[in-house]
Amino acid sequence: MGGRVARVAGLVPGVLGVALGVSLLVPATPAWAHNSLTGSDPRDGARVAAAPERIELRFLSRLDPGTTKITVAGPDNVDAAGGAPTFSGSRVRVPFKPGAAGLYIVGYQVASSDGHPITGEVRFTLTTGTPADPSASPASPGGAPATSGGTAPATPTTSPSTASAAPGTPSVSPTAAIVPASDEQGGPSGWLWALGGLVVLAALAAGLLLRRRAARR
Repeated sequence: MGGRVARVAGLVPGVLGVALGVSLLVPATPAWAHNSLTGSDPRDGARVAAAPERIELRFLSRLDPGTTKITVAGPDNVDAAGGAPTFSGSRVRVPFKPGAAGLYIVGYQVASSDGHPITGEVRFTLTTGTPADPSASPASPGGAPATSGGTAPATPTTSPSTASAAPGTPSVSPTAAIVPASDEQGGPSGWLWALGGLVVLAALAAGLLLRRRAARR
């Protein structure tokens, strides 16, 4: 029993030595050399009602001002960076120039210690934007520009009959010149034709009646 314990104890230094040698031969992993974002203010995906004075990004390693690029874009891709970024170790701050309410995207590009560039973005939504310019006067609903008094200019109206009539010619109302169709079809001449037809029919009936009586005699 004592011999086995002694042999195991003798193997432990050898195993530790092999493990130490392997750890020295294996190079450092790329993740150890790469920089990465650790936090931001506002945080990614946040919804803020009050616009911050500046945007802050925090990284794992110290930043190089010469190779770090920060952009801030608001709705319609409007530049929302209010000045140049300032650096403090692994932190960078950018003055914020708020505009309209909507989505704002903070893009960054930093260099790692191995020279590999790291890019990414932080998004947040500003729920209350700057008010519209009151000096801009909107167009009137009818499409015509509004006057200084707030009313559209009056448009002169002309009657169709007076516009088309020659000078010195009396104007005629359009309704007086039009004869209804009922008067053309149901006038006195129509009644006369109907009355004449009835007289002819009565004469024919009387003639037939006289012929029948003469035949019976």
